[in-house]
Amino acid sequence: MKTKRKKVDYSKWGYIFILPFFISFFIFSLIPLVDTVRYSFFEYYRSGIKEIGPNFVGMANYASLLKSDMLKYGANTLILWIIGFIPQIVIALVLAEWFVDARLKIRGTQFFKVVIYLPNLIMASAFAMLFFTMFSTNGPVNSILMSIGIIGQPIDFLGTAFGTRSLVGFMNFLMWFGNSTIMLMAAIMGISPDIFEASDLDGCNSFQRFFYITLPQIRPILAYTLITAIIGGLQMFDVPQILTNGQGTPDRTSMTLIMFLNSHLKSRNYGMAGALSVYLFIVSGILCFIVYRMTNNDDPDGSKAAAKKARKQQRKQQRRG
Repeated sequence: MKTKRKKVDYSKWGYIFILPFFISFFIFSLIPLVDTVRYSFFEYYRSGIKEIGPNFVGMANYASLLKSDMLKYGANTLILWIIGFIPQIVIALVLAEWFVDARLKIRGTQFFKVVIYLPNLIMASAFAMLFFTMFSTNGPVNSILMSIGIIGQPIDFLGTAFGTRSLVGFMNFLMWFGNSTIMLMAAIMGISPDIFEASDLDGCNSFQRFFYITLPQIRPILAYTLITAIIGGLQMFDVPQILTNGQGTPDRTSMTLIMFLNSHLKSRNYGMAGALSVYLFIVSGILCFIVYRMTNNDDPDGSKAAAKKARKQQRKQQRRG
């Protein structure tokens, strides 16, 4: 008689291997997240050595934040992010297209990839200290400009809102445009070469090739880059914190939302900090959803749009009839 071979089920090993991730996520992410939302509805802070709360206050923390300078700090964060992000994404797209385009025959592309990615490896704190030293009134930038006769007296770069914001945006651009370039290069390299060859045979120029072929094809990676940039921009902290010594000078025009959150955490006002964190979570979710809808194309062949247009025309004819 033939004995039945025992079937070995290996599916359980998959669950065992991913179990450490879920355990770590539950302990270090999910529980703190739920705790943050819970504390946002409580009055919980320290006054000297006395601990107040936790006392349930409902939406009072959220209302207090709307009456504070939170919206002003949100506008500061948006301005600082735009200053650094717009040149970052534009230059990253241009460099990615250049490095991948075989027709240009650029030599030493591996060297340039390493060079543009190097600022991303430098700690933000070290980067901020470097720029603080370079652009101070007695720093080398002012010394060079005065020695060659461009300026007669030192420029106080950190004493004006325009100067401070420009430096923060420039530092964020330098630190992240290399990472964006590498991501977009990988996306462009994933496009089938046959599509580019067909476009060359059809007589497409460089602009038509970029806007009608490259951009639509890399839309998923571009959406990922935009979403991560938005989240990183809302969490901007270390560069303006170190550059302005945590004061957001001048006149708190470079104070970001996370710097504002850190001030509550430093004073151990956990209720207000939790409410601000929830606000940040909601704003991040809304902005990421908007970007996803703008960059996600659920009708690549235009069939849905054509059917919708046909239905509208049919309804118009029925009304006229």
